[in-house]
This record gives sequence, structure tokens and C-alpha cells, in this order.
Amino acid sequence: MIRRLRLGMVGGGQGAFIGAVHRIAARLDDQYELVAGALSSDAGRAKASAAELGIARSYADWREMAKVEAARDDGIDVVAIVTPNHLHAPVATAFLEAGIHVICDKPLAISLAQAQALAKLAREKQRLFALTHTYSGYPLVRHARELVESGEIGEVRVVQVEYAQDWLAEPVERAGTNKQAGWRTDPAQSGPAGCLGDIGTHAYHLAAFVTGMTPESLSAELHTFVPGRRVDDHVQAMLRYANGARGMLWASQVASGAENALRLRVYGTKAGLAFDQENPNELWFTPLGGASVRFTRARVTSAVAAHATRVPPGHPEGYLEAFAQLYRDAALQIEALDAGRPIPPESRLLTTVDDGVAGMRFIDAVLKSSANNAGFQEVQNG
Repeated sequence: MIRRLRLGMVGGGQGAFIGAVHRIAARLDDQYELVAGALSSDAGRAKASAAELGIARSYADWREMAKVEAARDDGIDVVAIVTPNHLHAPVATAFLEAGIHVICDKPLAISLAQAQALAKLAREKQRLFALTHTYSGYPLVRHARELVESGEIGEVRVVQVEYAQDWLAEPVERAGTNKQAGWRTDPAQSGPAGCLGDIGTHAYHLAAFVTGMTPESLSAELHTFVPGRRVDDHVQAMLRYANGARGMLWASQVASGAENALRLRVYGTKAGLAFDQENPNELWFTPLGGASVRFTRARVTSAVAAHATRVPPGHPEGYLEAFAQLYRDAALQIEALDAGRPIPPESRLLTTVDDGVAGMRFIDAVLKSSANNAGFQEVQNG
């Protein structure tokens, strides 16, 4: 029986989207209790947000929170970081230095150097650093990974991944009423990668998670369609893998009519797989020369899918449950680390700081390739 972990949160106050998602995910399996927070950089809003949520300890500054919570006998076990991107590294550093586990939204940082420093610090402090690549929490994404690992599709030849949205098809950030659009299109807060860092990293991670492969090199183009926007809102890349496989990645936040269309197709020498995030309770498997098979979430037999499944067949599970799966696996690992036990094998698919570093290597390579007129650029792997 896992004890309820004491959770703190930095960011995620009034008007924030992702903070509420993290709180729901943490509550879903009843393994966390939110007890402390520095929910806004504005002291008044931080206090009001904490009062609304019934959070016992509210802080006006995350530095103070890290110091005070580390000194308390009943201080937080883990902090959730749900701030704009530019604060991920400094906030995570403060809590790791204080000996507190970290669950952080992606991307990990705004530079590869920051990401690598965080990974080094997490190892030195022997603290968990989980990164919320949500879509790896879906049972059928984990089952797809199992099919690739077990050789069911043969050697991977082609990887096609895309992530299309339309919420930035117009210059909504200029109205000043959309908090998300405001900071995500501000390079001072989002970093140098706009669409690339926001959803391109999700597409990249999904392909890597399922195939177990990361590209050796890539040719990429970043583009900004909305006049005056200061970051990219569209990215396309060709990928080359060590085994000779080829891939394509496309991510766009100006794809009119698209909602949250994250799709992955993987083709091997024996079969192909297809997953659509907007229909996450099914996975298509098509053997070479055979008929397509539709796997459904609660009917597949792999242990990794069963571990991530909560409800019976025919009852849909979705985004919030996938997010909660990361919190569940983080709880299992934190409990083991704090007790000096081995990491439970069922939690091994949790996305971590190392996945974040890989994502930053991808961002770094795309930025360099695009600046070089889409010339092929090596990706720093390993």
C-alpha cells in the first residue's frame, strides 16, 4: 500500500490550464495530497489561488518554499512544476538542491545545457525527476511499445508522426486575454522554440517512446505563418535513424480545423502500427499481406497496458487518465527511492529527466538545421 505523498506545486494559479490538469492527475489514484504551493509570481494571486484550492501552506516565492519545506518534518515529498518554460530549470534546481523529488512539465528547460545540468543534479541528489510527456501514459501507447520491443512488427523501417492544432492560427496573443497564448509566444518565457518546444517535443517523444529509437540526424524547417509572431508556429523535419530507417515529423499550431491531432504510424518489415491520440482506446495493427486488427484498451494482454488501465472494456479512458498514470508511476518510484528499495519494474515506463534531455537535443538540432537552410544536422545522442 503506497502512502499518500505530500505534494507541492509551483505555478498553476488562477487562470492557468496545466496546473489544474496536474492536480486532477495527482488526485485520480489517491496517492498525493496537495499541501503547499507558490502558485503565482504575484503574491496576492498566489494567496487567493491557494485559498480557493484549500492548500494549507501558501508561499509568495518558490525559493522560500523550497527552503522552508525541506526543513519541515511534514514538508513536501515532491514538487510539481507547472510554470512557463523559462522557470523550469531554476525552480527544479532549487528543489533538487533541497532534496525534494520533482515532477516537471515539458520541455525540460530552454537550452540543452540547462537540461544536462538538471539531469546531472538529479543523479547526484538521487531524487526522482519525472517529466510529464502525457501521451506515454496511454495503455495502448505502452502496448505499441511492447509490440515493437517484442519484434511483432519486425525491424522498423518508417516512422511517421504528426501533431496538429489550430489554436494559434490567428494572432490571439495580441488581445492580451489568452494567458496561454501570451507566454507561449513570448521567447523570453517559452524559450527559442515555439510550436517546436510546445508540441513538437511531444511528437518526437511519442515516436521515440514507441520505437525505442532516436534519429542520428535530421533536416528541419521552422516557420512562422502569423505575421509578427516572435516564435515558430510550424515545424517539419526528416529523420534518419542508425538502422537505416527513415522518419518524418510535422507539428503545427496553425492547422485550421485541427484540435489535438497527435498521430503516430510505425512500419516494420513484418507489420505496421497506427495510433491516433484523439481515439486513444484503440490501436491498429496490420501485418504485411494481412487484415488490419483493432486492439482495444482493456482487451490487450500486455502487462504494461494492464498497469495503465483503470476501467473495464468499453468505458473510455483518455487524457486525464494518461496524465494520472505518470503520477502513479512517479509515486511508485518515489516510495521505493525513499525506502531504499529497487524501482518497481511496473513503473519503468515513467518519462524522466533523461527523456527531457533527449527532447532538448532534438530541439537543439532542429534549431541548428533550420538556421542552416534545413541542412542535415547530427543529433547529440547518448
